[in-house]
Amino acid sequence: MRLEILPVQGIGDVTEGDDLAALIAGAAPWLRDGDVLVVTSKIVSKAEGRLVDVPADGPERLEARDRILDGETARVVATRGATRIVQTHHGFVMASAGIDASNVDKTRLVLLPADPDASARALRAALRDRYGLDVAVIVSDTMGRPWRNGLTDVALGVAGMPAIRDHRGEVDPYGNELFVTQMAVVDELAGAGELIKGKCDQVPVAVVRGYLGTPRDDDEGARALVRDASMDLFSLGTAEARAAGLRAAATLPDRPGPEPADADAVRRAIGSVADVVAPGTTFTHVTDDEVRAGLAATVPGWPASATGLLLGAAPTPLDPADLVRFGADVQRLRAALAAEGIGSVLLPPPAGSAASATLAL
Repeated sequence: MRLEILPVQGIGDVTEGDDLAALIAGAAPWLRDGDVLVVTSKIVSKAEGRLVDVPADGPERLEARDRILDGETARVVATRGATRIVQTHHGFVMASAGIDASNVDKTRLVLLPADPDASARALRAALRDRYGLDVAVIVSDTMGRPWRNGLTDVALGVAGMPAIRDHRGEVDPYGNELFVTQMAVVDELAGAGELIKGKCDQVPVAVVRGYLGTPRDDDEGARALVRDASMDLFSLGTAEARAAGLRAAATLPDRPGPEPADADAVRRAIGSVADVVAPGTTFTHVTDDEVRAGLAATVPGWPASATGLLLGAAPTPLDPADLVRFGADVQRLRAALAAEGIGSVLLPPPAGSAASATLAL
């Protein structure tokens, strides 16, 4: 395979109501069937009127931007100072919902296209029906990436090709069957197009030639790139996940788990709170049948399904502040157990012993 990446120059400034198909076809009469057009989402948004008026500067501009961001946000993922990483109503996770203030008048902001897949399909259809060109179209925008510095362009919408090249079921040269390999080819092509589009060169469209044979319609579009929430292992930022965990820990249900608590998992839970509990606080995991049987006979509320217990002891003597800290330590441990999939119930303390706690697992 040999690829060429070609700039489409001379499109000029795009305004609301402009005919993108006519602008692109006029600026690139050399387009061929099988080309992949990488179109910056900003000119799609401008042509579609996805612009909002805001004050040019001052606190009023910031307030207006925040209101607009709220409207474009389906879920807040992480916040650090003025930076907000959110999930848009499309399902994309990106900074500021993709709202852009560059390459536009100071009194306007550009929003993402309302339906980037539909925009890509409409542009592909117009080029085919009016100019006889059978091309694929990628609507791209710039994103950051978790764990990596720098920005790159990715696909928000696509028409004329699948978003993902699925290698599952294929066999590599060593005879190994591939089980998970799915390549986000439209993101790779979007990044390739960005190499020649740039940010200040007013080249909003690039053509990648040589990758695609015959374009074909794919109904799923770039939605195929949005990971299902049930498979998302990183759905919140670190601080946000910690806050959510603490909120959940405050209302942990009082019940042991349905299966015997795994001793290794209990040790991990104890270890995870070892550095934050008050000095002198200790937790001991007990699985001895005789001890549990004795507690079951003497401790009110002992659940019949409990398979183990944790004994917590605070340093003595206790003052009121120590007692509060010990209660927080017990709750932290319950949260750590829950993170390991271990349910627990806090049992009433023995009479006259405010410096101990018993968790049935």
